[in-house]
Amino acid sequence: MKFRAAFNALFLSVATLGTCATVKVEIYLTSKHGKGDFIGTVTATDTPYGLLLTPDLKGLPPGPHGFHVHDNPTCADEGMGAGGHFDPQQSRRHLGPYSEAGHLGDLPVLIVDQQGQALIPLLAPRLTVAQIGGHALMIHAGGDTYSDQPTLGGGGARIACGVIPSEK
Repeated sequence: MKFRAAFNALFLSVATLGTCATVKVEIYLTSKHGKGDFIGTVTATDTPYGLLLTPDLKGLPPGPHGFHVHDNPTCADEGMGAGGHFDPQQSRRHLGPYSEAGHLGDLPVLIVDQQGQALIPLLAPRLTVAQIGGHALMIHAGGDTYSDQPTLGGGGARIACGVIPSEK
């Protein structure tokens, strides 16, 4: 809880600096037939330190989960419609959110507690709200190694997804 309090303090201090670009992404479980069950939201806010992602999610399996921005603004076909990870520089490398050599779609790992809730904010230092708008936000079944081995960091199946609205 101390970690969450520190990130909330960061969020409040950034919010008082002026108007920050913010979008709220509705997250649903993936399904073959369109949207699955609604599980919550992730709020993305620009800060001087990068993109602050504040999840308010429930109903997920406990543990670490791969968390990425994907190319296409759809979650159709069990999330496969979202395409690959957001990679505007065509690096084709999965190296995590802190490496300049990897693609931009890598986000810090999403941690889900034993009650199935993800509430710990994350900071993606290389991204902004404007960059992620019009893409998809994806949660994978497994954790993330931030490497190309196993393929795409080993996150596995796409279990939850949301379409990121363009900045308003």
